[in-house]
Amino acid sequence: MARPKWLASLTQHSEKPPAMLKFRSSDGFIIGTVALAVFTDMFLYGVIVPVIPFALQSHSHVEQDRVQYWVSVLIAIYGASLLAFSPVCGWLADRGSSRRSPLLLGLLALLGSTVLLQIGNSTGILIAGRVLQGASAAVVWVIGLALLADTVPQENLAQAMGYVSLGMSLGILIAPLLGGVVFDRAGYDAVFGMAYGLIGLDIILRLLLVEKKVAARWDPVADVQAKEAADSPSSGPAPPQNETTDAEKGLTSGQSETRDLPGGIDILDRRRDRLPPILALLYSRRLLAALFCALIQAALLTSFDSVLTIHAAKLFGWTSTGAALLFLPIVIPSFLAPAFGWFSDKYGGRYPVTLGFLGACPPLICLRFVNENTMNDKVILCALLALIGLFLALTFPPIMAEISGIVEVKEKSMLASGRAGFGPGGAYAQAYGLFNMAFAGGCMVGPLLAGFIVEGEGWSIMALVLGILSAVTAVPACLWLGGWILRKEQVE
Repeated sequence: MARPKWLASLTQHSEKPPAMLKFRSSDGFIIGTVALAVFTDMFLYGVIVPVIPFALQSHSHVEQDRVQYWVSVLIAIYGASLLAFSPVCGWLADRGSSRRSPLLLGLLALLGSTVLLQIGNSTGILIAGRVLQGASAAVVWVIGLALLADTVPQENLAQAMGYVSLGMSLGILIAPLLGGVVFDRAGYDAVFGMAYGLIGLDIILRLLLVEKKVAARWDPVADVQAKEAADSPSSGPAPPQNETTDAEKGLTSGQSETRDLPGGIDILDRRRDRLPPILALLYSRRLLAALFCALIQAALLTSFDSVLTIHAAKLFGWTSTGAALLFLPIVIPSFLAPAFGWFSDKYGGRYPVTLGFLGACPPLICLRFVNENTMNDKVILCALLALIGLFLALTFPPIMAEISGIVEVKEKSMLASGRAGFGPGGAYAQAYGLFNMAFAGGCMVGPLLAGFIVEGEGWSIMALVLGILSAVTAVPACLWLGGWILRKEQVE
């Protein structure tokens, strides 16, 4: 019996391509959609930063001496939820047939979290809202970045990640500014009105997005190329000469599959290559260095969320609007992120990341000298925050592109050596799941570290600790990003 037409339409694509298919599946549209998704997520994360210290007292009836504690905890809970959900999202995404569908589902969690945060009249409801917000962020970051890795060639990926970094920086840093101004002028509910409008725009773009592999169904040439690539995973471009393995240089099918590298490492039958991809990747010291950099970069950025507003209110007597304006000097340098990404694509990411963390050290330490209510201190604080924003913006695109580069080079090396790769789904989403876990760890540690140090030891000690942490991070960045600095051909 013939199938009904409606059932056939669900299982087969229409012969007529969707409207504006070329535009909706273009690199620019996909990059823009992912960048907006990241912006939306980080905007909703940060919009309550200048609002929550005041709302905790008026809505949740928290005592004034407990406000700093609950601000730090609520910000950290977002990071904890992101940390917990990221590996799950990565594992599921690499086994699914679509990146677009999970992105749409993530919006449901984001909408639910926004409603809870708006109606929350107790700390319990606010905690539930932040947990849902972290789950939504896991979907956006893991699947969105994996979608970019699927779409953009590796040699241009850092620049694409620069636009994502721009979206992230704008969201996390403009949100407190707008949140403070709108809260002062129009109240608590008006802050969430902005959030609902942004979610609506995000829904429209995610519905319009068409993945490259889906668009290929209406392009015979691209469809054939996609099928050939799927049938012959090793038919891609050969690894660069400086990444040639011993197996490529001399092994033949008649040689033993137990040939060892110096030190007794079996290049064809290593136990780690039999592990699930997410565990096999963790053997890479290059990846571990990138994850450590991501953790510290997130910690440094989010540390200001729990202390800057309160410090400005105590020192300068500013309201939430004035305190929120302090985030503006940090956000302005993020407009240069795409240019930083282009530079990283051209010259490599090792030295931009190293320079970024080293450069952020002096202005972070110098924050300790802002301790008086004078115009001079206000100007110095804004200048220092601008320098910190500039150097941290330099680190974001190359670190995000490094994650994809590690997966690509490792899989090529495995295939060229006769070992199985990561499978038909690849490992991009799982690698970005690890990146997300590192970033989430930073989002969790940063506010708690800064908040508790300020509460226990004061603003000056906090500034010193953050500066030293930034300088220390430059060491693994210099040694391992792009491979071991003394042996550039080494992938791990």
